[in-house]
Amino acid sequence: MSGAGQPRVLRVRSFEELRATRFADGVNALCWERSLPGDYAEVIAKLGSGGGIVPVDDERVRGLDLSPAGRLAAEAMLADQQLLRDHDLAPSLNCVYDCVRSPDAGTVPTDVTSFHVDSAPVEVDTWLCTYHGACSEGLRNEDALLKVEIPEIRAELLKEYGGADDGGFAEFLHEHSYDSHYAPKPGTTPYPFGTFALWRIATRWPGSPVPPCVHRAPENLPGSPRLLLIS
Repeated sequence: MSGAGQPRVLRVRSFEELRATRFADGVNALCWERSLPGDYAEVIAKLGSGGGIVPVDDERVRGLDLSPAGRLAAEAMLADQQLLRDHDLAPSLNCVYDCVRSPDAGTVPTDVTSFHVDSAPVEVDTWLCTYHGACSEGLRNEDALLKVEIPEIRAELLKEYGGADDGGFAEFLHEHSYDSHYAPKPGTTPYPFGTFALWRIATRWPGSPVPPCVHRAPENLPGSPRLLLIS
């Protein structure tokens, strides 16, 4: 069944359905909503302080001194990673201590907190799950404006490029990933990815049958860390 009010999102009932469903008919995001046991805040507390985005390997998770509730959370995250590896994916568990935009980000910020699409030269999907903290957000393609097509932004980028609006400029936009970032249309509300839901979203690759999923990571300040699985 499609997500209510989100015709580009299809909600599925199992991992097998999430893995096997093909993107088609404009649907570019698949969501398996779940509830998971355990104390994920305790896992973060036992990981200790840090900054930025820190990958957390299996050995470190297994070595944490956790209560039974914390151990349930750890085992659930380890099981998710093993499930993805069993299907030839390469997941990474990250503790995102802080993720904020630099004040000198430029005309088109290209960090992950900007609405963007993922790109690849071959067919590949992005998998995401937030276990704790602020969740990622998606934006329907109909509600997204390609930033390089917004006249005032394009004018600024042409100044940065220092040339004509031609093939060279298009190559410049692509090289800097400017052509992968979007702005929400006025009055648009993004949809939340939620906690514990495992998502598979479409990327931009040659021959893709659907447009890529526009999404972003939330900004989170120091003191509000997130636990994120990504592949």
